[in-house]
Formats: sequence, C-alpha cells, structure tokens
Amino acid sequence: MRPDLAALAARLPAAPLTRFAPSPTGYLHIGHVVNAIYVWGVARALGGRVLLRIEDHDRLRSRPGFESALLDDLAWLGFEPDAGPLRQSDATSAYEAAVATLAGSHHVYACDCSRKQIAAAASTPAGAETPYTGRCRTRGRAEWEHGLGLRVQIAAGVERFDDGILGAQVQVPSTQCGDLLLRDRDGHWTYQFAVTVDDMRSGVDLVIRGVDLLASTGRQIRLARMLGRAQPPVFAHHPLVLKPSGEKLSKSSGDAGVRELRAAGVSAADVIGRAAAACGLIARPTAISATTVEDLFRG
Repeated sequence: MRPDLAALAARLPAAPLTRFAPSPTGYLHIGHVVNAIYVWGVARALGGRVLLRIEDHDRLRSRPGFESALLDDLAWLGFEPDAGPLRQSDATSAYEAAVATLAGSHHVYACDCSRKQIAAAASTPAGAETPYTGRCRTRGRAEWEHGLGLRVQIAAGVERFDDGILGAQVQVPSTQCGDLLLRDRDGHWTYQFAVTVDDMRSGVDLVIRGVDLLASTGRQIRLARMLGRAQPPVFAHHPLVLKPSGEKLSKSSGDAGVRELRAAGVSAADVIGRAAAACGLIARPTAISATTVEDLFRG
C-alpha cells in the first residue's frame, strides 16, 4: 500500500518534516526497516526532511546499549536523518510545561488506579481496548503524592481525519480510551502524551507509522488541540510485517533482527529489499539502496 503523493503534497508544506522514532528497548528488526522505508521514501519523494527521535520515555526498559545499536544499524542501512537525535529523556521541562498548559483549561487530576482495577471496572469485549472509567476524576488526590499517575479528562466527541494511506477515519477517544494517562504511577511520561508534545514542539507535519498505532491517532489529534495546536500533523499508517501466527514483530522477542542479518553477511541493500518485499512494496526481494527508496513511491 502506497500513499497518494499528490494528495499528500496538497495537504503539506513545501518541505514537510516527518520523524523516525525508535524506542531503545531492543534491537532493530525488519519491521523497523519497513517503517524507515516509508518514512525516508515518502519524505524524499515530497522534498521533505526526517527527524530522528529516540523515544526513551519507558525508563524501565530503555537501555543505552540498545540506543547505540539502533543508531549503528540505522547508519549501516544508510538511512541518514536531517536532524536529531532528540531524546524524550531530555524533554522533562517540555512535558511539565505541557501539563501546566492542559491544567489551565482542562481537568487534570491524580489517579491511583492500577491496570487490574481499570480492567475490573470496565466490561470490555475480549481483545478490545479497555477505557478508563473516570474513577479518580472527582477524588481530589494531590498530583504530587507518591505513587499517583496523572490524567486529563477527555470530553465526548468524534475525531475525523483523512489517513494518508487508509483514507477517511472516524474515532471517539472518550469511548476508546477514556481520560488519558499523561504520567504513570512510577513517574514516567506516557507514550500518547510524550509523542503528541514531541511532534508539536518539533513542528512535525507528517507522521508515518505502522497500522498498529492507527487507534492512537484520534486521541493524539484531540490532545494536540487541547494543547493549542490548531492544525494536527497529517497521519499515514502503513502495513506491518507479521509473524506466521499473525502477531507483529517484536524487539523484545528478537524477531528478524538487523544485527543478526548483518552478522550473517547480508548486505544493507538486501535487508532493505527484504523489508520492502515483506510489506508488499515490491513483488520479490531485490537489493535497494537507502538513497533510492523514494523510487518505491513514485509513479
């Protein structure tokens, strides 16, 4: 699946900024290469730029060794960013300022609910996302108390957006996820909050990511608007590379690691070609240079 470049260009500035944002919680795998192909390929085809962002908001699982390895693998593949790397671990003041902005015009409150409590309070079908029911919304806990998370109330309402690959989408964040968790009970900023603030402060115009994150889009558009961003990024969600079981690849499981392919003597161009074939961009694996991936999206 490819985006319509002409349609995307009509919605974006002349030199759009997108981002490649791996988490240093494991090694790069073929799924990350697929994302890099889409990010760099579409950006270059549109005359745009790529920001490298290290999403290390998960301080429990992030490791310096993983960051070093992913930077090395990315350089070996030939994907050169135009800016960065930026690290979420360096952005605490930006996140604190964003919380203050939200608290100035929306209901931000402390929450002591565990995942087990949230699941028990909601009657959610198997496999569906469990929304937060608002248990702590009126309990008046102080946000500075140890062991409390921080949430912002999400009002009812529909979010409509035109995905750059999948087309028209309709989501209702208040029923999908409920009040958004901004900071967890261990004091870590959450993914949904951190990436929304990061994209806003960096001026990211185009977010290209896997379809597994499609459900996050409506809430991130809503949160960005609550923070004062009038025009959200354009989102484009590409196919994933799946295991035979239907599960997506995982860094923590060591799936199809780039470093293992390197050690086996596979060239960077062949790794990129394998990834392009695995996601259906080409019919069969063919060596492709990182500097020519934009050709996959032209014509």
